[in-house]
Amino acid sequence: MIIDDASVIAEVRSAFDSYEAALMANDVATLDRLFWRDPRTIRYGVAETLYGHDAISAFRKARTGDIQRTLERVAITAFGPDTAIAFCEYRMTSTGTLGRQSQTWVRMPEGWRIVAAHVSRLPQD
Repeated sequence: MIIDDASVIAEVRSAFDSYEAALMANDVATLDRLFWRDPRTIRYGVAETLYGHDAISAFRKARTGDIQRTLERVAITAFGPDTAIAFCEYRMTSTGTLGRQSQTWVRMPEGWRIVAAHVSRLPQD
């Protein structure tokens, strides 16, 4: 297995950047597209636990509030040509709260998709 093939890292970083841009624009259609359309997709959020693409999509459509953030660090590791994990640290623009996010990306026939994600925020000092 080739770990961290540069072309795979570049592809996943591009998909990750598309996700981040869609998140900042609250572009629900793109966010929905980037998650695997399957009941086995999981997203553990700051205050929610979502199982399945339908639950994740419903959460996105109903979400309100300020979600603007600045990425502080991004790390992507690729395992072979079809699987990668992306981690980031971010800071909420409105509060300065530091958060963390992890995503597992898998190359599907339709392109790179998130199959599992986790988001958390650290307590403020």
